[in-house]
Amino acid sequence: MLPTTDFNAVELARTLLRRRRQGALATLMAEGKSKGIAKGGAPYCSLVNVASYFDASPILLISRLAIHTQNILADPRVSLMLDERAAGDPLEGARIMVAATAMAGDANDRRRYLNAHPDAQAFADFDDFSFFRLQVEGVHLVAGFGRIVDLPGRQVLTDLSGCETLMEAEADIIAHLNAEHLDTMNLYAVQLNGAAPGEWHCTGCDPGGIDLQDGNQSERISFSQRVVDPAGVRAALRELANTARRGKT
Repeated sequence: MLPTTDFNAVELARTLLRRRRQGALATLMAEGKSKGIAKGGAPYCSLVNVASYFDASPILLISRLAIHTQNILADPRVSLMLDERAAGDPLEGARIMVAATAMAGDANDRRRYLNAHPDAQAFADFDDFSFFRLQVEGVHLVAGFGRIVDLPGRQVLTDLSGCETLMEAEADIIAHLNAEHLDTMNLYAVQLNGAAPGEWHCTGCDPGGIDLQDGNQSERISFSQRVVDPAGVRAALRELANTARRGKT
């Protein structure tokens, strides 16, 4: 099916990767681990919490006691479905199927995941829990009738080249925004994205924008252009604040 031309497939797919905090993870049953459920190699699906890396790659925190983790350790090929959770018929909302390979996460994956899921701090250090990052190979987007698009992973993920200083400074940027500018975070969410007022705070910053969260609600605030360092972030945030205040008046 050919897509209609009045929507940005890449931006929609990337936004779903950035915003969604839960998804359906599909793995392949490991040989000898079926426990009467299915034979080795059969598909197995489970509900997981999700965060995103700097480039929007999904991050998982899962236990080796879980069947899906045992499956990944035997065969790292996975798929992940994320959906818009729009009101009404869920099949009318946008969703993506992400084809990926799971790899071990690092300290950045841990920090970004716990920013999005702070309650996970209670068990993140348990011996059986590990962070995984999904290397995105392709994305299948369904956004309604006539809006079905296949996208290569490199097209959907954010380019991180030359952004090392920004990535290193992310924790300090987030801490500053949440300590000094919560009113502005709320302004962004309400005026730029039409969200309800709340306790919006920043959970992530990357070359393309910032991620905001209020309880279980999340919003993506995109920059007008790609930034590569903290100075670029400050300029982009000032621009967003000016735009949001103009909309408020």
